[in-house]
Amino acid sequence: VQLQASGGGLVQPGGYLRLSCAASGFTSAYYMIGWFRQAPGKEREFVAAINWDSRFTDRTDSVKGRFTISRDNTKNTVYLQMNNLKPDDTAVYSCAAGIWQQPLSRLPGHYNYWGQGTLVTVSS
Repeated sequence: VQLQASGGGLVQPGGYLRLSCAASGFTSAYYMIGWFRQAPGKEREFVAAINWDSRFTDRTDSVKGRFTISRDNTKNTVYLQMNNLKPDDTAVYSCAAGIWQQPLSRLPGHYNYWGQGTLVTVSS
């Protein structure tokens, strides 16, 4: 099982980025995919999650209206579109896969597989 996150970078406040999480080695239909982030000196934080057929999504309050999670099962890829980025969004973003549960879980312990992180820096 492999999860490969990409798309991070340096962006100015108000800018946008799209993160990608490419999954391989498992049947993604039975899994939920989540995005988490960890800023320096802070605990890992849930950002967003999506179930296998995109019927169910969840986002933490601080990103609602700015971030959108989506997936393309033909490419086994989950995306996190991040608009109107703020300095507080600066963190290492990681994607993770866990056995689907409803409602979608926000707990890192419910995700079995993790990809390496991609750094997002929001700064002028």
